[in-house]
Amino acid sequence: MDDPARREVTEQVLAAEQDERRRIALFLHDGPVQSLSGVALMLDAVSDFIERGQHEQAREILDKALNRTRTTIGELRDLSFNLEPVVLRDHGFSMAVRALGEDRGLEHEFQVDLDVAPAETLSERAQAALYEIVRESLEGAIRRGPPKTFSVRITPGEGQTLEMTIRDDAPGERRRRSIEVLEERARTLGAALSVELDATGSTTRLVLPVYAVSD
Repeated sequence: MDDPARREVTEQVLAAEQDERRRIALFLHDGPVQSLSGVALMLDAVSDFIERGQHEQAREILDKALNRTRTTIGELRDLSFNLEPVVLRDHGFSMAVRALGEDRGLEHEFQVDLDVAPAETLSERAQAALYEIVRESLEGAIRRGPPKTFSVRITPGEGQTLEMTIRDDAPGERRRRSIEVLEERARTLGAALSVELDATGSTTRLVLPVYAVSD
């Protein structure tokens, strides 16, 4: 890989990582931080009611504060899982994608078909990026549908490449922003991503140059 091509891949990785940091910062600011600020105000109110002997009102607000705290813990747990799913770290790409597909497929009653073993040869960083592309494609299909079927196939391509094809039959229209998110993630791998839409659903194709993500 010549120097200009390497620099281009590096710049793409840095830009995508910066975009990811911005998304996380925005989520934390608008979600958990605001929620915990509300909890603090509620606890101040609880303290005030207790001092005035209004224990019933204090208990009512305390219950609301506890419920909001539990919700915030769930949001932070989801964020932690999305940043680095434990199953991906401990058991590899195939197991992580299968666990994701089975969980969401059972919840929303659709069939998941996976053939992703070739990705096991990739670096941890590449596997994590591909996992996020699969996860976001799956969540997008659920929002638009849910689908009846969702499939992911990864096969060796021409030269030193892998090709990933994600297919769903969700009925709703894909928003441009959802595609841009996938494109940003693909850029972290120096990969080319395209999305085809038709009357029966959508197909996402990604061509990954293996040399660009080797350790």
